[in-house]
Amino acid sequence: MKVKTYAVSGMKCENCKAKVENALKAIEGVSKAEASVEAGNVVVEMEDGKVTDEQIKDAVEGSGRFEIEVQ
Repeated sequence: MKVKTYAVSGMKCENCKAKVENALKAIEGVSKAEASVEAGNVVVEMEDGKVTDEQIKDAVEGSGRFEIEVQ
């Protein structure tokens, strides 16, 4: 398992937090996603080598008016 933190902008409330988390949990290989409105980030636990940054980016940005910083 790999844990990675991504900066996310655009989250304003608990509903936004839930949208981001649910979009990420829908990706095969993601076991946990914990977003923080206050910190402006999301911590993702995923199977190493199974989930790409591009999948993470597409899921988050496709779930609402959010932008994610992938490094």
